[in-house]
Amino acid sequence: MNLPSYDQRVPFRWLFLDLNAYFASVEQQSDPELRGRPVAVVQVESDNSCVIAASYEAKRHGVYTACSVAEAKRLCPDIQLVRANHRRYVEFHDQIVAAVETVLPVDKTLSIDELRIRLLASEATEDAATVLAKQIKEAIYDRVGECLHCSIGIAPNAFLAKIGTELEKPNGLVLLLPEELEERIGGWKLSALPGINRRMTVRLNLSGIYTIPQLLRASEQKLREAFGSVIGARWYHLLRGADLPDIETKRRSLSHEHVLPPEFRTKEGSYAVLQRLTEKASARLRREGYAARTVAFAVRGRKGRWESQVRLGPTVDTMSFLDALRKEWPRNDIAEPIKAGVVLQDLVPAGQLSLSLFDSDNNRVRLSKAADSVNSRFGKHAVVPGGVWQAKNAAPERIAFQKTSLFDEGRDVA
Repeated sequence: MNLPSYDQRVPFRWLFLDLNAYFASVEQQSDPELRGRPVAVVQVESDNSCVIAASYEAKRHGVYTACSVAEAKRLCPDIQLVRANHRRYVEFHDQIVAAVETVLPVDKTLSIDELRIRLLASEATEDAATVLAKQIKEAIYDRVGECLHCSIGIAPNAFLAKIGTELEKPNGLVLLLPEELEERIGGWKLSALPGINRRMTVRLNLSGIYTIPQLLRASEQKLREAFGSVIGARWYHLLRGADLPDIETKRRSLSHEHVLPPEFRTKEGSYAVLQRLTEKASARLRREGYAARTVAFAVRGRKGRWESQVRLGPTVDTMSFLDALRKEWPRNDIAEPIKAGVVLQDLVPAGQLSLSLFDSDNNRVRLSKAADSVNSRFGKHAVVPGGVWQAKNAAPERIAFQKTSLFDEGRDVA
């Protein structure tokens, strides 16, 4: 891979936008009583649950995402707990994208709170890019709300632009060039870089790379060896400003998990919720056009964790997944469950499946698809497997940061 770094005449080809404290900011915009106050967005108002988003007023007290509600209350006795409203976050996301596109077209939405824009050559100078970034901020403020702030990074490629968003928060605007990296982020931990997880940090350490400056100075060959693949060469060129195309990725899994409400924190209750999660995941699997070869179940308790994995089909059939759960469930010994989850793995496009005219399971596949149609038309839970009925409302759809839309099972019905 022998690429030029970037055209220094028009260096700022990418704009990356990161919404600040997004869930909490949406709640403050929706409720003026919350503005200027420390806010924690939670799934369940229980001391044992976790904070999924904190406003900057809360962060100044040390409250952080994933800390327990009990810890948040200790750090900030005046904190306002707000139940997450995931449909609202999707609606605001759509409004924000529409506001941004009054200034520039969005190249790609990366998550519920991140998007990127490719700048034309005439827009890629320092002055022009800065003006456009300020116009985007004003469009969000005017069209969506005064509480919705964003940090914008502008750089020769989207990777460096994303790093730029982390340099000034909240409401930052940073133009970043490769030659400035060591000065601007030299003190960061390796794991602070997007794409460097704990496992990759260990690999880099084993190759003698412990700091950002060492990473920046490493040769292309050294990074190939450290990463164990051509991805290392990609990192070498990205850090030098090369504008590389995205790597196409294939979906490998689909999952749903749920923190159990108090009334379901029994072995029987967790089983009902796990059935509900399995039904929901399989409906989503069919909607997205995949089939799964493996299903995995998990229940986490106050003491211990139970996990089981079953090899299947591949299939899209809800009943096949529920049968697997029923057979594996007797092995579960978690007496005080607090969380349950299901993962459909080893996905393949459903179009690759060939149904046999003599396969009795085909009728169950058709039944599952018929249930999807009925629920879509007459309301979710119009048709559900019998074991799911008890927990049919126990796992409402939630928006993860990597998602930008909710899976619509059908309208709510009385």
